[in-house]
Amino acid sequence: MKYSPSFRIWFNTWIAFCALLIMLGVFVRTDFVIPFICGLSLILSAPSGVAYMIAFWLLNRIRIHPIQKFYGIVAATGGIAALYAIPLAAVFAWNNMIGNILNLEIYFPAFLMLFVCGLASVLWNRERILSYFSPEMNFIDPSTTTETNRSPHKNQTNMDPFTSSPEPTEKPGNKTMIKGMITGGLILLLLIPTIFITNLIQERQLRQAEVVKDVSSKWATAQTITGPYIFIRYKTRDKDGKETAGTKELVFLPDNLEVSGNIVPEQRLRSIYKVLLYKSQLNSKGNFILQLPKEVDPASLVLNEAKICVGITDFKGIEKKIEIRLNDSNYILSPGLPTDFVDETGLSASIDLKPENFGKSLSFSFPLQIKGSEQLHFVPLSGNSQFTISSVWANPSFDGNSIPSERNVGNNGFQAKWEFNKANLPFGTVLENKQLNKQAHAFGISMIQPADQYAKTTRSVKYAILIIGLTLSLFFITELMQKKPVHPVQYVLIGLALVIFYTLLLSISEFVLFDLAYLIAAVATILLITLYAKGHFKSWKTAGIFASLMSGLYGFIFVLISLEDTALLVGSIGLFIVLALVMYVSRKINWYQPETMAVQ
Repeated sequence: MKYSPSFRIWFNTWIAFCALLIMLGVFVRTDFVIPFICGLSLILSAPSGVAYMIAFWLLNRIRIHPIQKFYGIVAATGGIAALYAIPLAAVFAWNNMIGNILNLEIYFPAFLMLFVCGLASVLWNRERILSYFSPEMNFIDPSTTTETNRSPHKNQTNMDPFTSSPEPTEKPGNKTMIKGMITGGLILLLLIPTIFITNLIQERQLRQAEVVKDVSSKWATAQTITGPYIFIRYKTRDKDGKETAGTKELVFLPDNLEVSGNIVPEQRLRSIYKVLLYKSQLNSKGNFILQLPKEVDPASLVLNEAKICVGITDFKGIEKKIEIRLNDSNYILSPGLPTDFVDETGLSASIDLKPENFGKSLSFSFPLQIKGSEQLHFVPLSGNSQFTISSVWANPSFDGNSIPSERNVGNNGFQAKWEFNKANLPFGTVLENKQLNKQAHAFGISMIQPADQYAKTTRSVKYAILIIGLTLSLFFITELMQKKPVHPVQYVLIGLALVIFYTLLLSISEFVLFDLAYLIAAVATILLITLYAKGHFKSWKTAGIFASLMSGLYGFIFVLISLEDTALLVGSIGLFIVLALVMYVSRKINWYQPETMAVQ
């Protein structure tokens, strides 16, 4: 009675799975966790052993060639991995509080890990699988034979169990298919390190953000400027017109506001990171026209508590005292606000306001020297306002609720102007017991670095499947055409060289511009693989072909990274052209008998 190797495949898959978990360090926390996870996975994987038994039983009843049945076991391995990846991804999503458990970023690595383990087990037991499906064929088990009987007699033939004609133990086409499957499995396996590289990029990016936050906290954080505005309390009255103990608040905004200023950028080094800071010189002027609401009695105003206010996010950024001139009187602002209608932090000063000032124009002006980091935003709290900002920084980002009505950006810096009026603002010049969401109306400039190397490196890693797949496929086609087999270990070395490209790119881009870092990493990787191809195929012509094709491939990826809106279109066209070239080159290969090249 013959027994299917389903138990052996299941057990070997479990061993490979546990080894991969330990190697990747996913569950390496304590000595107790490792055996617990491995034991739990042994129990939970038992249904896969039953699934393999059913697959062997079904395939054994079908009258097809044993090699095709072997491919059926490979397909069953993929199906089992696809099913088991669902709960594995769900556990990972639950542990990391991710809502969508079928997110491809979670599901695909789980499926890949399970399928690679199962495929390795199936390939390891290949001879036993073929012997089970066709015991009449003389498949050699290298683990149970000596060196002598490994070399069959030259006249020895094997009989196909479904035909009477003899055929070789293993057809050349079958060897090609197995080699192609191994190559495909290696391509998938090499995608696992790219996941860890992506995590490394995120760690470095978080490290940079921590450095920027630390330096900014000691200098000054992003600043948002509001005001000036005037605050007044008034006493409430009951239905009979008598005053009560309570009070209400009024905030008067300027009728006209004009702000002009200049931003001076400064770069500070902390470790290997550059932190962009700035100093600014702002000048504000305008006028108030105080108009009381109809329901407010002028006699109920508490004028001795009137204050003029300016909102500032971070007091550490104030370089000089702020003195505001209002109606020919000077007032020095100090920290603290009488109300949180508009701002939570800011400065204010008590002002001498009289009843005769209402209905008349009160002019104001004040300079403001303030420093900050990353952003300088304003809130247009005025009936009509105009903001004009200039700087020598050539890479501004105009963000917030509004973009400039006029702007001029060049290598020597930028100048931008924003204009607002009463018709396009959702509030008037008097705020009464109404909370204002200033962030919904804020606008301004973000002082950004010329390039974000981490974002571009992340985008380049997303194309890893393209570079690894096409490069290994090129080696596979070349070895078939030149009849110089490339060992799987050599494929692994080539794949690791392609993966190390991304670590080179990440590390070098932290010291130089991304474009130069990409060039250095790409040239180093291309030279390494080209020389390796020369050493194996013993031909400079073949090595030159590898160098040219890989240069074109890395150049194509660089174009995709640099593009924004048209990246998908260019990428799709480029992939179509690459596929057409691969199909054209491989047209001469007789895939059933690669030793015999097709004649044109």
